[in-house]
Amino acid sequence: MEKIYKIHMGKAKCAVDLGDGSERGEYVNQDYILRRLGRPHRSISLMYCYYPLDKEWPGRISEVMKDADISFQWDYPYDDYFPYLGGLNGSLEGEPFTCMRDVRRHGQDVTLTLTVDPNVTDEHLIAIAKDLRPFGRLLLRINHEATGNWFSFNKRASYQEVADFYCRFNRIIHEYAPNVSTILCIGGVENPETGKIEKEKEFSQAVRETDIWSVDKYMSLHWGWPYDVAEPGGNTHSRGSVRKTYEMTKASYERFKFINDGKSKPMVMSEFNSDGDVTGAYEQAEMVRDFCRILKEEKAEWFTGFTFYQFRDRGRLGLEIQDPNNADVGIEQPVMQTYKEIIHDEWFLPEMKQGEEVTLPTTLRWGSSEDADGIAVPMHLEGNPHFCELVFEDDSNLMIEINGRWFYKSPQARTIDLMSAFFEKPLSGACDMTMKIFAPPASGENDTSLRDGLYNSYTIIEKLPKIRVRYSAVEPSLD
Repeated sequence: MEKIYKIHMGKAKCAVDLGDGSERGEYVNQDYILRRLGRPHRSISLMYCYYPLDKEWPGRISEVMKDADISFQWDYPYDDYFPYLGGLNGSLEGEPFTCMRDVRRHGQDVTLTLTVDPNVTDEHLIAIAKDLRPFGRLLLRINHEATGNWFSFNKRASYQEVADFYCRFNRIIHEYAPNVSTILCIGGVENPETGKIEKEKEFSQAVRETDIWSVDKYMSLHWGWPYDVAEPGGNTHSRGSVRKTYEMTKASYERFKFINDGKSKPMVMSEFNSDGDVTGAYEQAEMVRDFCRILKEEKAEWFTGFTFYQFRDRGRLGLEIQDPNNADVGIEQPVMQTYKEIIHDEWFLPEMKQGEEVTLPTTLRWGSSEDADGIAVPMHLEGNPHFCELVFEDDSNLMIEINGRWFYKSPQARTIDLMSAFFEKPLSGACDMTMKIFAPPASGENDTSLRDGLYNSYTIIEKLPKIRVRYSAVEPSLD
């Protein structure tokens, strides 16, 4: 390792994000997810609610009302997401902030889905905005699926009032936390004959004011879970077509653009999957694969990215199903391997551009998973290694990529074993490759006292780690 070059990580042609925790499953730590999938995501989606005016708050409503007679997931007084423990008179020591720090330490951005009582005052919203300032280029999805009728905020206000609340919160975010981008998630175009989005009159101003447009699309879904079982002839599930899902999403983008006077904004799918409760595990994987194939084949540059919902699920909407005997254990589904193949495809990988040679010490900049400056270290390997590891002497917080696989080095770690980069992709002979190193913030937060601290964090790299490579066993076989 003699030369070092600057390298910039930019946007993928289509970004991939991942849901981690919701009313259907608990948060899974980022070390486990990285080990299972082999690469970080652009963003991790966390789902929380804020209903501070309710007498049950801040309890999780399904736990507070565990003995209530409930026959539908959304029949509680407020949404059964994890409680957002910040806000007015709140604290940054609990959730979601512990999870947000975990996400950002691992080189990913945060998408915070937050359902909020539309009756809260500006004082509450300003407090939330101030909470989010240290967390870099965060994405905030406010009162998602807002043209539906199941969430509590839709039961407390008219559609016009929900839309007006979105605009009010959006303006507060832009004033108090300009590092945060807002996501408007509504029904989009559902009827091709009208060509209009759902509740278009009410939400047109929100379409114009938001930063990002979004729809949630499940190619199949069992919305009666967990209170009934999807069976033929039932009325609590549905299945659509992969091609129609794509076409209706594109039509939604075009209509959003029309409402916005022909000006484009990023378009994402904030929840995407096919429910194994309806299709079974094998066809679930096929539908996910087919949709992503269409994105790539049609070079859908109008489409910014999607969030796979979700990593681990108590039902059949996860890459893993939560083991009913132990919530800390996941049961891999066939869609896991399909998803791994998708996210390692060039169309869905972040862009990497190598720049000029640099010398140490050098400063690395972390803006986001779509805007970061790291270093690239050329390496020559004589063959497939038996041992390959990095030995550090510092407390740096790093994301490291080699042979297509990513590794996390925490400030406490001193040795990082790189061998799993060669288990699935062994070398057939001598090979030149590049090791890439980036430095997201070790605390998970930016230093907002810096001039550009809302948007960037910086790490000085004094020296490279030592690398230990061996091409045979320590001791030869005696057989």
